[in-house]
Amino acid sequence: MSLFASNPWLAVAVPFVVAVVIAMLGRKAAGATQWIAVLAPLTAGLVGVAGLQGSVTPVSAPWLAQGSASIDVGVTVDGLSAIMLVVVGVVATMVVVFSVGYMAHDESKARYFSLLALFTAAMSLLVMSTSLVTLFVGWELVGACSYLLIGFWYRKPSAASAAVKAFLTTRVGDVGMLLGLALLWKSTGSLDIAAITAAAPGLAAGTATLAALLLFMGAAGKSAQFPLHIWLPDAMEGPTPVSALIHAATMVAAGVFLIARMWPLFEVSETARAVVLWIGVFTAIFAATIACVQSDIKKVLAYSTISQLGFMFAALGAGAWGAAMFHLVTHAAFKALLFLGSGSVIHGTGTQDIRQMGGLARRMPVTTVTWVVGVAALAGIPPLAGFFSKDAVLAGVFHAAPAAGVVLLGASLLTAFYAFRVTRVAFFGESRAENPAHESPLSMTGPLVALALLALVLGFLGGAILHALGLEAEGLETAVAGASVLVAVLGIGAGMVLYAAEFARADALRVRFQQLHDFVLTGWGFDALVQRVIVGPASTIAGWVYRVIDRAVIDGGVEGIGMGTRFLGKVASGLQSGETDVYASLVAVGFIVLMGIVLWAGR
Repeated sequence: MSLFASNPWLAVAVPFVVAVVIAMLGRKAAGATQWIAVLAPLTAGLVGVAGLQGSVTPVSAPWLAQGSASIDVGVTVDGLSAIMLVVVGVVATMVVVFSVGYMAHDESKARYFSLLALFTAAMSLLVMSTSLVTLFVGWELVGACSYLLIGFWYRKPSAASAAVKAFLTTRVGDVGMLLGLALLWKSTGSLDIAAITAAAPGLAAGTATLAALLLFMGAAGKSAQFPLHIWLPDAMEGPTPVSALIHAATMVAAGVFLIARMWPLFEVSETARAVVLWIGVFTAIFAATIACVQSDIKKVLAYSTISQLGFMFAALGAGAWGAAMFHLVTHAAFKALLFLGSGSVIHGTGTQDIRQMGGLARRMPVTTVTWVVGVAALAGIPPLAGFFSKDAVLAGVFHAAPAAGVVLLGASLLTAFYAFRVTRVAFFGESRAENPAHESPLSMTGPLVALALLALVLGFLGGAILHALGLEAEGLETAVAGASVLVAVLGIGAGMVLYAAEFARADALRVRFQQLHDFVLTGWGFDALVQRVIVGPASTIAGWVYRVIDRAVIDGGVEGIGMGTRFLGKVASGLQSGETDVYASLVAVGFIVLMGIVLWAGR
């Protein structure tokens, strides 16, 4: 471990080199290089383990200077970044191994594994940076990797469209984040994270609030919080292992990490924390309602991810940033498990529609058992990991804002409901599939078992996680835990009962509340609203600018000059008759005109 302790930059360099090597060797060597890809997350994870032992040597170097101010670039591994590196390392390793089976027949898998390694490098840079400048570089690189992987099957129009939507939506938040960096530079004269957090208590209240809210814009975009959540459900167009790594466990958690990293700044502003709290609470309940009616197994998990990230932001807003990070770690394990489980289901059934599944427990026993562990952890059933971390979040929120805690309890009930609704419909009952399902190969089931074990035991490591963050562990609050388990049991019961007996009860409810069902199914109509209010007018304006300004004015002017030149050339070409007397006459006329100009100018 001494190698990784003294050279933390290896967490960035090795994945980057692996990405380049895989890309250069190309398709013909993909069978070998797909295993080389494992080196990228393993290196990041080992640097994280060295960081948890407190033995990593920070590395920094000067980069830019302006007058007396300078920007240094460097990496360090404290408790917070070490935890993130371990999460990235473990989840990405499982995803790479899983992808060997899942992407076995894809012709572009060399590009796929190269992008996974590049993402690992970018995410490592993000979490290890000592400066907001290099953090922002990593931030944008993970966004670029997300764009490329969502649109991995770019010949599919829906995938290409989803990639563009994700890229543009997250850029909205990133503009706010960039403005926040500019404000912090102006206010503190530095973009070094340690310098800014040290100076945060001395900032004017308005400046601290504005800077925190601008950083939160970037966090909300990356972590798909309302109203910048609309990109994440469409991001499911990418390969399912990508959804597990980037859009469930790591990149989408970067917003939570950013606020935790800049916590002293948010601690100064009560207003900023209140905004974070209520945006998180609303997102948690809003996304949970939508997940309850989805029939695409990946869309259910996508809205579930948005909802669970809302829980984390609510904890941050309540001041319980340690609980938010604890839930980030456990959620990474069980949500990656569920996404990879859905990938196994899709691989075994050939469909993402849970209405075309049923009876998978008999055909896919390993996938079923690990899936049940994942949904139980998501629902918060003791003693699984989600029970401990979610209750820590609820306790923190109840202390800060009891009303917000009640709303999150409602979101917890819906979480248990949609989790076991999918379980009942897809894994039990009679099969509704056209073709019999089959269990996935060992390269896919192995990671499922490993992640299921983590979902079983991570909850007991809450004290160690908080200790690594420099915080004191708090005991389980019996009242909150009891209420949480009660609503989870009610949600599970509702999901299992409503979707028993060929879903007769659920169908009756859907018919009775058809308009409400359709409204929630479309994401409360928010996508349509954005299309009508923003995308439609923007497209109209862009079309007018293209037709009038670009084509008529700019292109017309340039093309007009060319056409005029050609016309004059055509007229002048008529003077080239080859007759010497005509040429002599023209020379004489030219001489007379020139002399006239000279005499007129010299008066």
